[in-house]
Formats: sequence, structure tokens, C-alpha cells
Amino acid sequence: MGASASRGRPARVPAPEPEPEEALDLSQLPPELLLVVLSHVPPRTLLGCCRRVCRGWRALVDGQALWLLILARDHGSLLPLARSCLPPTRDGRPCLLGRFCERRPIGRNLIRNPCGQEGLRKWMVQHGGDGWVVEVNRSTVPGAPSQTCFVSSFSWCRKKQVLDLEEEGLWPELLDSGKIEICVSDWWGARHDSGCMYRLLVQLLDANQTVLDKFSAMPVPIQQWNNNVCFQSASKESCRKKEAEEREKQTPC
Repeated sequence: MGASASRGRPARVPAPEPEPEEALDLSQLPPELLLVVLSHVPPRTLLGCCRRVCRGWRALVDGQALWLLILARDHGSLLPLARSCLPPTRDGRPCLLGRFCERRPIGRNLIRNPCGQEGLRKWMVQHGGDGWVVEVNRSTVPGAPSQTCFVSSFSWCRKKQVLDLEEEGLWPELLDSGKIEICVSDWWGARHDSGCMYRLLVQLLDANQTVLDKFSAMPVPIQQWNNNVCFQSASKESCRKKEAEEREKQTPC
């Protein structure tokens, strides 16, 4: 009985297991094609991971050809300048363009924590009066990385930040070319009921901390109660008369 039942059902044949796909070995690609493939990998991954794969990949990541290919595609206008300022390659040292492409120093703000979005981190501060604090902007600043600002006190408060331009991706030959502009801009203001003074000092230092160049800006101080307003309903003549009366009151007899 059991045999007749088994003859009535078709036997199940197990499906064949798929053969494992052969892993793609990029090392078998011609060097020219491998360079094109690697040029589409993010620079941070190239320097942090791909460089450690094998000696061949390390040589490609440390060489100029890969980074010139990336630079031509992503920053074509900078390619002639970078070519003219690149020093000769040295065995065992990565190409300087690697850090340049990774850090992308051109066109971005090199100052860290510029608006106080991280409190006072990255700044060396010297407190005066009640010291520095960070507050929310009273008015929205379009395009700002954060709607916060540094607020000082009734005595001189100082803060500074030292930037290593080489760490940011630039190199000495590029800086010495005179074709790189370092632009500095800042915004400052005062309360209407509290005068203030603000000074901006920028220094360009060499490796020995010698000052090569500097820029200093001291805007006109904002005096306390500086918002003298003449009502719109009053005529210009009455305003001038009122100002003359105020001057007479202040003139000693």
C-alpha cells in the first residue's frame, strides 16, 4: 500500500545550488583603467582604506596621476595652478594633492566653530568683565552656519584661533606662488543701549611663528545711546531748532 502511494507522486528533485560568483579582482585591471575606477572613490576613503590594500594600490594613491585626474574632473580651473606649483615627487611620500582634494580648502571657511555653534570650542579665549558667552541671534542671518553669536562683556574680551594652512590642504609652493587669496571677513554689532569697540587682527606666520604679513581693522566705536531719532511728524527746521536748544543747554555759562 505504501509502495503504490509513492508511485502516484512524482519524486522531488532538489534544486541545484547556484555556483558562487567569482569575486571581481580589480588588481587584474590595467593600471590606466584602475586609475579611472579609483578616481570615483571619495578622497577620504582613498587615503584611509584603499591605500592599505596592497603595495600596488598604495603606489597609485601616493602618485600624482590619480589626484590630477580627480582634480581635473572636480576642480578643473585649479588644475593649471596645481601643476605649476607641485614639487617633484619623493619616494615613500604621498602626493600633496591627496590632502588638498580631501580637505578642499578653496572656497570654504577655514575657521572652526565660527558662530559659536559649539560654544567656545576651538577658540583660545581671554575673558574680561563677565567674559564671553554664546547667545542666539536677535535677527536671523541668512546663510550663516548657525544662528548663534559670540557676546562679550563690559571689559576687553579676546579670542583667537591659529590655523595650519598645510594641515588644511595647502602646501608651501602653492602659498608662495602669490596666486592664492586668503579672504577674511567678520560681522560685528552692538546693542543700542551699550557702546562697544571691536578689533580684528589677522597675521600670516611662517613655521617659526615670524609674522610675514598682517591686517588690522579697528571700526569706528559705537557709542552708547547712539540712535538719535527725529520724529517723522516734525519738520527739518524744528529738528534743527531742537538740536540748537540742546547744544545751548550743554554750553557752560
